[in-house]
Amino acid sequence: MRGEFRSTLDLVHCGPTPLTIRYELVGPQDAPTLVVAGGISAGRHAFANVSDQTFGWWESQSAVLRSYRLLSIDWLGADGDLDRPIDAVDQAQAVLAALDHLSIRTAAFVGASYGGMVGMHCAAIAEDRIVALLAISAAHRSSPFTSAQRALQRQAVELGERLGSPEAGVALARKLAVLTYRTPEEFGERFAAPSAIEGGRVRASSEPYLDHMGNKHSAQMSSVAYRRLSESIDLHRIDPATITVRATFVAVDSDQLVLAADIEALAQGVHGSCLIRIPSLYGHDAFLKEELAVAEIIETFLNSLEQLND
Repeated sequence: MRGEFRSTLDLVHCGPTPLTIRYELVGPQDAPTLVVAGGISAGRHAFANVSDQTFGWWESQSAVLRSYRLLSIDWLGADGDLDRPIDAVDQAQAVLAALDHLSIRTAAFVGASYGGMVGMHCAAIAEDRIVALLAISAAHRSSPFTSAQRALQRQAVELGERLGSPEAGVALARKLAVLTYRTPEEFGERFAAPSAIEGGRVRASSEPYLDHMGNKHSAQMSSVAYRRLSESIDLHRIDPATITVRATFVAVDSDQLVLAADIEALAQGVHGSCLIRIPSLYGHDAFLKEELAVAEIIETFLNSLEQLND
């Protein structure tokens, strides 16, 4: 089931704001509810279902998640209509509003990357409704180094806007971002061919891949959405002690965007939490690429929910 509704949320940096919240709810009606959320480019469509048979952003985990009732939303600002500072707390309010709209009292939360940040805020402000949290590749704050990288991406977007080509700005920003999502080791394996002269200029062997990723993203996300959601990651900050629900945090050893050390510090600050570290060649994108390892972690988390309900 896909739908949308209007709601006025008290946004952290903007005050009361009328908004449209778009959601997708799929799975058996009598099954426990999971909120599933991914990165800033992930929307309400997690995987193919009767409402929408196109592939979703987490298609690789459809088998392990399909027996649950899944709720996902489009991030506030993803449509480009909200050109104001957006906080991860605002997204958490939108998730809780969607639960209210659908008359769902409680849910567990499975979030990766930005979705993990939003899940932390949901757990902190609604501990009576979010029964457990699984956060993959998300920390309690952005590191200064990765904030600097995102600031440069936003400057690329703004440059494109000033030059009258916002799509080109978004494409360049996405190319820069992809370098933070993956690892030098993976690029060394995939793009080992040396740079070559083509059409009078030198091109790296990775450029066609980066061009593809940038153009694909610029066709899906506006410059306003990119800027505001990128800012939202940098605005994210939460006191780990405010997370009191049962929580599992997953860190990837090779993640250059969200350091394993930062996630370990987060887990140490959340009483009774569990920390899992996994190796990967794929860095921050491990939650998308390490299908078997992530599926095993999700399955263990879901089994613990069943034990909680027994």
